[in-house]
Amino acid sequence: MAVAAAAAAGPVFWRRLLGLLPGRPGLAALLGRLSDRLGRNRDRQRRRSPWLLLAPLLSPAVPQVTSPPCCLCPEGVHRFQWIRNLVPEFGVSSSHVRVLSSPAEFFELMKGQIRVAKRRVVMASLYLGTGPLEQELVDCLEGTLEKSLQAKFPSNLKVSILLDFTRGSRGRKNSRTMLLPLLQRFPEQVRVSLFHTPHLRGLLRLLIPERFNETIGLQHIKVYLFDNSVILSGANLSDSYFTNRQDRYVFLQDCVEIADFFTELVDAVGDVSLQLQGDDTVQVVDGMVHPYKGDRAEYCKAANKRVMDVINSARTRQQMLHAQTFHGNSLLTQEDAAAAGDRRPAPDTWIYPLIQMKPFEIQIDEMVTETLLTEAERGAKIYLTTGYFNLTQAYMDLVLGTRAEYQILLASPEVNGFFGAKGVAGAIPAAYVHIERQFYSEVCSLGQQERVQLQEYWRRGWTFHAKGLWLYLAGSSLPCLTLIGSPNFGYRSVHRDLEAQIAIVTENQALQQQLHQEQEQLYLRSGVVSSATFEQPSRQVKLWVKMVTPLIKNFF
Repeated sequence: MAVAAAAAAGPVFWRRLLGLLPGRPGLAALLGRLSDRLGRNRDRQRRRSPWLLLAPLLSPAVPQVTSPPCCLCPEGVHRFQWIRNLVPEFGVSSSHVRVLSSPAEFFELMKGQIRVAKRRVVMASLYLGTGPLEQELVDCLEGTLEKSLQAKFPSNLKVSILLDFTRGSRGRKNSRTMLLPLLQRFPEQVRVSLFHTPHLRGLLRLLIPERFNETIGLQHIKVYLFDNSVILSGANLSDSYFTNRQDRYVFLQDCVEIADFFTELVDAVGDVSLQLQGDDTVQVVDGMVHPYKGDRAEYCKAANKRVMDVINSARTRQQMLHAQTFHGNSLLTQEDAAAAGDRRPAPDTWIYPLIQMKPFEIQIDEMVTETLLTEAERGAKIYLTTGYFNLTQAYMDLVLGTRAEYQILLASPEVNGFFGAKGVAGAIPAAYVHIERQFYSEVCSLGQQERVQLQEYWRRGWTFHAKGLWLYLAGSSLPCLTLIGSPNFGYRSVHRDLEAQIAIVTENQALQQQLHQEQEQLYLRSGVVSSATFEQPSRQVKLWVKMVTPLIKNFF
């Protein structure tokens, strides 16, 4: 059983093993990993239920590499090279990557970037709020568009905004009404797309109240792009995300290929969305199936093709660029260019966009995340954080069934975004406490408290929305990989919503230090969860919440 498990669990592992020749220094380490995996499976047989033995085996197989890792080019030096078989790989200098730490820094950077944009502003978010800070952002867009019209030469500045239809249409004053003046004044330069999930249709669409219809599925991508610079985050365009709602943010400055990719991705989702008109009506793009009036299968097939064309064409472009840069005759001319000062710095950081759109049968983020958790070795450390602790069963089984150490950061009830909400929504923090307690009980029953640790974030007057992970390899005090973007690792992220994040792999110690400091600053505001945590009055969960949680946990 153990041998079969090891063979099935690790296409990535076996690819690395077969790619090495006898006598190579890494061979002994890889054989050690094989021994460790076999031991891990034996331990699981003694301590886990038979179902959890399957956790690493059920992770999706990663497509095989068609050639051994390249030992001559920078992309060949890191162990996560297999991700480029699924998505485009962007090699950049770490000097172009900056980790932001606060909502205010995020807000000020966005305004500053909008003001200097010359060619494009692309913003994808769940919604745009309706307060004064959001109006300030809209005013910045208006000012930049106005300036583009007054320029001596005709401007080609385009503004594209992608939001969710249900969330963006909630209430009399909403995201749509905030953006209508821009559409009316600059109809040739502004596009507002409103994604409507194909699963909310017919009688279901008529019966579900406005406040709850978004539980069926959302546009959840958070990408903010200005000319050739990109901010990836989990933060929405709302006042709390600019002031006192803690999230994560990374700024990729002057990364044209990455900016082009996310522009094309947002355009693709925009094309399968409803288009806001100047009179506050919506229309479908010519030739596109209607998301909730048309045939669902036909719509999802068309959407899959539109998005996958973007991913695959970008992947092909990046593979060609890689070949030309490191394997073609152009290498000599690049050396000549370097002598003249024209060559970019050699990449020491690699960016991989991970897309998850299960309604369209696109599961790249899920595949990569599960593989990363499956491949995590003994001695490796994973810091995982989510504002809404509701891991899928597959993720929970991998956390409990592998040997890496985990520190999982989640929101305490008081900093949950639903804390104090009216009606049924006010019980959502208690539902998360119930899920947290069940997971903690399983950790304890398996004797895994030393390896899997839960921590709760708390900060007076703030809420917590940060999500992602940091991976520290065995023996390292700094992370070499992080995931950052919109997914929450829960059922909705995996199965219902449109999500995007990036994997950042870096060899640069300064950038690794930035990521490490980001992780430390978040975890410093947390307390370790113990049995005593659930004895506190704020952790008491009503019986009806316990009964309802299993029925509704897949909707929040």
